[in-house]
Amino acid sequence: MEKKVRLSVYLEPDLMNSLSDYAARRDQSRSLIAEAAVASFLSPDADERREATIAKRLDGIDRGMQRLERDTSIAIETIALFIRFWLASTPQLPDASQAATRAKAAERYDSFLEALGRRLSKGPKFSREIGENRHTSTSS
Repeated sequence: MEKKVRLSVYLEPDLMNSLSDYAARRDQSRSLIAEAAVASFLSPDADERREATIAKRLDGIDRGMQRLERDTSIAIETIALFIRFWLASTPQLPDASQAATRAKAAERYDSFLEALGRRLSKGPKFSREIGENRHTSTSS
C-alpha cells in the first residue's frame, strides 16, 4: 500500500466548521472526509450522479406542476358549473328593482372581498378544511 501524500489547503471558516461538524457526527477524521469528497468530485461518474439528482428533482417539479394544472382545471370547471347553474336557476329581476339590487350586490361584493382578503392572509385554506373534515368524518 502506498503512503499517503500530504496536502495543505485553505478553507473558508464556515466550510471548515461544516467539515469539522460532519466529521465529528460520523466519528471520522476531517482528512478522511475531505479525501472522500475530493475522490467523489474527481470521480468519472460524478457528473452522472449530479445529472441523476437533477433529473430526479425535475421529475418532482414536473409532477407538482401536473397536480397544480389538474387542480386549477378542476377549480375552473367547478366555478363554470356553479355559474351555469346559478344563471339557470336565478330569475330575471323586474326593471323597477334592478338599481336597488345592484347597489345591494355591490355592498355584498365588497364584503365578500374583505372576507376573502382576511381568509387569504391568515388561517387554513378552505380546501385543507374540506380535506380535514373528510378525513375526520371517514375515520369516525
